[in-house]
Amino acid sequence: MAEKALKQQTFTYEGKDRQGKKVTGETAGTSLALAKASLRRQGINPTKVRKKSVSMFAGLKGGKITAKEIAIFARQMATMMDSGVPLVQSFEIIGRGHENPKMQQLLLSIKADIESGSNLSDALAKHPYQFDDLFCNLVSAGEHAGILDSILDKIATYKEKTEAIKAKVKKALMYPAAVMVVAFIITIALLVFVIPQFESLFAGFGADLPAITRFVIDLSAFVQSWWFLIFGGIAGIYIAFKQTHKRSRKFRQNIDRLMLKLPIIGGILNKASIARFARTLSTMFAAGVPLVEAMDSVAGAVGNIVYSDAVIKMRDEVASGTQLNIAMNKANLFPNMVVQMTAIGEEAGAIDNMLSKVADFYEEEVDNDVDGLSSLLEPMIMAVLGVLVGGLVIAMYMPIFQMGKAVGG
Repeated sequence: MAEKALKQQTFTYEGKDRQGKKVTGETAGTSLALAKASLRRQGINPTKVRKKSVSMFAGLKGGKITAKEIAIFARQMATMMDSGVPLVQSFEIIGRGHENPKMQQLLLSIKADIESGSNLSDALAKHPYQFDDLFCNLVSAGEHAGILDSILDKIATYKEKTEAIKAKVKKALMYPAAVMVVAFIITIALLVFVIPQFESLFAGFGADLPAITRFVIDLSAFVQSWWFLIFGGIAGIYIAFKQTHKRSRKFRQNIDRLMLKLPIIGGILNKASIARFARTLSTMFAAGVPLVEAMDSVAGAVGNIVYSDAVIKMRDEVASGTQLNIAMNKANLFPNMVVQMTAIGEEAGAIDNMLSKVADFYEEEVDNDVDGLSSLLEPMIMAVLGVLVGGLVIAMYMPIFQMGKAVGG
């Protein structure tokens, strides 16, 4: 019960500001009394405060909070802070204007925590699903150094870059999946709806059918009789894969290692992981986070367990006195160019600048490779669909052609 009572709620209010001007809006609080107290601290004398009613369609209007929304929020905060807008007011403006009710509730909840005396980093840390350790660590570093506006700008740039590269990787993986799904759906549709029409036609021929035609008809009969087994099996395999992937680190390790070795796609995934490594470490180092501490956040951001394990090993080596470029070279995952640029950055005392250039280069490489993959797969999709549909059509028309030859003979 206590846990329920402490849950943040959204309240609508009407009142007057210090100049006596009528104001309305929304605020967050754990109770009506605390919401009123929060408004008074902002210089608003509330005349009417009530709990915001929740529409039965609210769940449909705003879904879960996406990583893209967090990236946009980071940019908005960076812009507001750079313009001199106070922190609490920034949350009020961004939160009240957000279209996603869940994001609005989140921001107003953080605003309420800050008003009650919490640091921004501590307030963000209460929401780990939206703000990871990396985000909170960077904000904490900015608060301690007194450069929160600058750090928020770096976070915004980092989130925008990482979300862009995630989108590119997803696009690269979706194309092959799309080919398989479309081919499967078309094949099933032909087997269920088209082939049975030919089967009834062939029943009156009274002649033996070609082997390929017989095979397609038998396959059609199997799909019609056991469709629930086929779809149930596919669903079962998918669920088993997801659960095993979620629970078994060894399984994830093997899958990630296999993905890195795939032709074309493997190259894109390798470059994406290197770009994330360089971008994250550059951002953390520029924010003043110590190298060894930064490596923990980097390990969680590279997006592949193979690279994550390598970064953890590199962190231990750096902690024992090894130079970063030497530890990277031992990992056998980073191209020579990346290692050499890191070495130059260490010697010049500009690791963040060098790694930023590495990240820019590999992000552009991923961009080009994904565009190339798209161009390559478009004709491949047509070829696969052509072979499937053409094969089924030939199998069905072969008896008709044979009958035509027999009549002609």
